[in-house]
Order: sequence, then structure tokens, then C-alpha cells
Amino acid sequence: MAETDRPQIYLVTPPEIDLFAFPEALSRVLDAEEVACLRLSLATRDEDILTRAADQVREVAHAHDIALVIDTHIVLAERLGLDGVHLTDGARSVRAARKELGSDAIVGAHCGTSRHDGMTAGEAGADYVSFGPVAGTALGDGRLAEREIFEWWSQMIEIPVVAEGGLSPETAQGLAPVVDFISVGEEIWRAEDPAQALSAIVAAMAPR
Repeated sequence: MAETDRPQIYLVTPPEIDLFAFPEALSRVLDAEEVACLRLSLATRDEDILTRAADQVREVAHAHDIALVIDTHIVLAERLGLDGVHLTDGARSVRAARKELGSDAIVGAHCGTSRHDGMTAGEAGADYVSFGPVAGTALGDGRLAEREIFEWWSQMIEIPVVAEGGLSPETAQGLAPVVDFISVGEEIWRAEDPAQALSAIVAAMAPR
């Protein structure tokens, strides 16, 4: 990615959503800023809840012409006609997901802080690799993905890289020159005005 380009926004849902109120809140956020991809990332494993949430979120996403992927659930991604899957186990499931979902689906892999996992995921067919958390958060095993891993990746590897976990306007600004996507989720949903919180992150990444 050219240093003058701003990373695209990869938006993640909160782990719990109110199916009545969330679609409207999501629409306001998607109206406020351009979002490249949306990920359904709920804490529950209840397939009925996931299915109802996917139906609601997909309607909003596709109205805004945004791809919708789901955390981990390869079978649900296929059954619900979603655009792909985000895998949280590094490179381990990438090949199986690609085989199951086909060449047109989005398959992404979160690889923590491991360059090796990232490269293996890319070789197995991942469309993007995410590293993180980049700041203190419950994501992963507590280790942080330093700027250096993104800098190395953007120089050496062509597969798009996503920074994930603990993003603030300040961390987004620092990572902007070396990542393709900034993943934003609870960082904005916890705010009183999520759309405004996202706009602050986007503004911080403007080329200087």
C-alpha cells in the first residue's frame, strides 16, 4: 500500500447485539464513513441466534453494498449465503474453508502475532491476514502485535494485512502507513456515538 493511501475500515459487530436496535445503529455508522467489509462476531454459539443476527445484519450490509463475513462458522457462512468467513485459529482452517466455500468467498485468518502463521495462511489461500491485538485488550493471548510486524509484512508480502484489537485514533494513525485495513469493533460500539467514534479514527488516519 502506498504511504499516501488511507487504510480501509473493516468493521466488526459487538459480541452481543439487540436485534431490534442494532440494525439502525449499524446503518448510522455505515452512513457516516466508508466501510470495506463487515464481520459478524458474536460471543454466542447458538446457531438460531447467529442465523437471526446474520439475516438482520446482512440486510443492512448489502443495502450499503458491503461484504459480510462471519467469525469461524464455515458451515453457517455457506448456509446463510454470506460473503465469507473470518477464522480465528491462524492458518489451521484456511485450506478447509477455501475448499468448502469456493474461490469467490472471502477467507480471512487472524494470526495473533505470528508471522509464520500469517505466511502459512496466505499460502493456504487466505485473502487477508490480521494481526493483533495492537493495544491492551482481551483478544488473543495477551501478546501485542507491534508496528514492526505490519511494517515487515507490508514490505515483504502482497496479501492484505489487517490491524485488529484495541484501536484508538492514535494507534490507527501510527499504523496507517503500514496496513491495508484497520479493524474496528468494540472500540466504537462502546462509545456514546459509534459513528462519531469511527469518524475520529478515520480522521486520524488522513495522510499528513
